[in-house]
Amino acid sequence: MAVASYCKKNKLVVLAIFFVGVIGGGAIFGPVVYHKSPVSIDLDSIKLSPSLNHPCGTDSKGRDVLSRILYGARISLSISLCAAMGSLLIGLFFGLISGYFGGKLDTAISVLVDITLAFPSLLLAIAITVVFPPGIYTVILALSLVGWATFARLVRGLTLSHKESLFVEASRSIGCSQWRIMLCHILPNCISTILVALSLKMGSFILAEAALSFLGLGVQPPTPTLGSMVGLNRIYIHSAPWLVVFPGLAIAVSSFAFNILGDAFRDYMDPHLET
Repeated sequence: MAVASYCKKNKLVVLAIFFVGVIGGGAIFGPVVYHKSPVSIDLDSIKLSPSLNHPCGTDSKGRDVLSRILYGARISLSISLCAAMGSLLIGLFFGLISGYFGGKLDTAISVLVDITLAFPSLLLAIAITVVFPPGIYTVILALSLVGWATFARLVRGLTLSHKESLFVEASRSIGCSQWRIMLCHILPNCISTILVALSLKMGSFILAEAALSFLGLGVQPPTPTLGSMVGLNRIYIHSAPWLVVFPGLAIAVSSFAFNILGDAFRDYMDPHLET
């Protein structure tokens, strides 16, 4: 009931949930329902404008743009989700041990976090993707190594605030191991804040993946991604604008929706904020 009441007060949240549902549902079930191939070349259908047969038109090789958007959204969202989870796991590990054990270990990890955050994230991701062969796993690795420091700093701060709490002292008094205290007592109290950060990171990773694909450093053709569709078709923006507009809208709406959901979840979970 509280969630429904909050959604009634904030119509933008409902709109964001709707868009996330549409994009997620389209990415998962769209290729099953919409049977046109995203990679089949049809030289008789080059750069057709949107119509009933091709709702988003066709590209310079006669491939259906809507089909490529649906497949591309599936790949882009999968990469963003895997990268967000990867960076979260790395950040959780370093953040927990840094905040809980303190001392020289905390100093070393804090310096590593500061060094990582000092580099522009996109440039660091580009540097990593240049070193390794281009592909899905390289993009996931690059984004994970770029994004972990944010989670590590967040989890470290939360761990510092919880490790002197009474429930932690009680766990120590009954002989709980340090790892059990971190994983079973401190970590559950950080989940709500971590989920907010994860949702916001999804939005930023969607843009980062699109940027890498736009530059040709992401998933390689003919496999479609939203960013590569914009990058490869940007030369046709005047003669066939639908080739750039539709995948660009998918990127913008996806990122916007996840950011709005992250802000809404933060407001809902934080009792000190007025909703």
